[in-house]
Amino acid sequence: MITRDHLAALDADDTLAPMRQRFHLPDGVVYLDGNSLGAMPRATGARVAEVVTREWGDGLIRSWNDAGWMDMPFRIGAKIARLIGAAEGNVIVADSTSVNLFKLLGAALAARPGRRTILSERGNFPTDLYMAEGLAGLLDRGHQLRTVEAPDTAGAIAAAIDDDTAVVMLTHVNYHTGAMFDMKAITAAAHAKGALMLWDLAHSAGAVPVDLAGCDVDMAVGCGYKFLNGGPGAPAFLYVADHLLPTIRFPLTGWLGHAAPFAFEGTYRPAPGIAAAFVGSPAVISMSALEVGIDIALDAPMADLRAKSIRQTTVFADLVAQQCPGHNLVLASPTDATRRGSQICFAHPDAYPIMQALIARGVIGDFRAPDILRFGITPLYLRFTDLWDAVAILRTVLETAEWQQDRFRARRKVT
Repeated sequence: MITRDHLAALDADDTLAPMRQRFHLPDGVVYLDGNSLGAMPRATGARVAEVVTREWGDGLIRSWNDAGWMDMPFRIGAKIARLIGAAEGNVIVADSTSVNLFKLLGAALAARPGRRTILSERGNFPTDLYMAEGLAGLLDRGHQLRTVEAPDTAGAIAAAIDDDTAVVMLTHVNYHTGAMFDMKAITAAAHAKGALMLWDLAHSAGAVPVDLAGCDVDMAVGCGYKFLNGGPGAPAFLYVADHLLPTIRFPLTGWLGHAAPFAFEGTYRPAPGIAAAFVGSPAVISMSALEVGIDIALDAPMADLRAKSIRQTTVFADLVAQQCPGHNLVLASPTDATRRGSQICFAHPDAYPIMQALIARGVIGDFRAPDILRFGITPLYLRFTDLWDAVAILRTVLETAEWQQDRFRARRKVT
């Protein structure tokens, strides 16, 4: 039997507990949606204000040089590289996850000219599938996106890779269930068939251990607004392995990806290395906010983060089983905590109004169609006692059938 006192004792022994003070968290809220939008670091407002008032306001255009604006994608990329097991020259911050995915898929197909298939799983995040589908249609040379059911973490994908597979594209931690793929095993399976491997780290970077170089990954993308706490619409990042950089050809050839952008030459010459992934000007204000979140993530040992995440997802699942029996909640995440990312999900036929009722009471998670209650676990600022309080409110919502009110059934634009 789990008690609140037991969880309070875990909080007292938590070496990550001081990290919570570095975030702005409203009173009366249990925030369980950091896997969708991370909480705001306290230092972000001052840093953004500095960029706006001093660097932009006073420095004006001189700040591209004097404040190092043009170097930000590389400097921040090098910091992200430390979180994902990459060398600093292999990661750049730019654009959105979807745009970066388009760039890398196009480059992967160009690197495997005799192959026509992008392989993924049916449960992948829709934008990844949409971008692959759109690229294949745009090329109109027999390219295709092929998806398979992936009930396990390696076998089904590995069995589907064939001699026509140019690139395998997967999200490391599934957005819908939190299930985590075996990165090393699947990457090896792709390489054994001559295919490239592209990982989406949207729910992994800053949340779970990632070792791109150690797993011999070819390409990766990720976003900055979830576990990196970079703010809404924060810039994304992309990674390319050393062995691809000398010959890689990106389908988007913007002026800042040119070898000499300020020479304003009439034809495109790619910049060396990862710089060729540049397209347009860096989003300076957004990148400044992102860097604050990344600096905090770098201060927290990943081993400690992962250990706390595993324990907290386990506690949450156990509390739901203990406190909410008989209410038709079905665990949708893997039962083995080591096989899930930093989230815990439950299926329920009325998941949407239940989540809206929870949010109204200050427990903020989110809903994913068709029937998933999704709770993000961010160990940097989430306490064990928060889990108790959240499940206690969930129990009240279920027992009182409060979620059946009409106001909770009306679908909002963002779910």
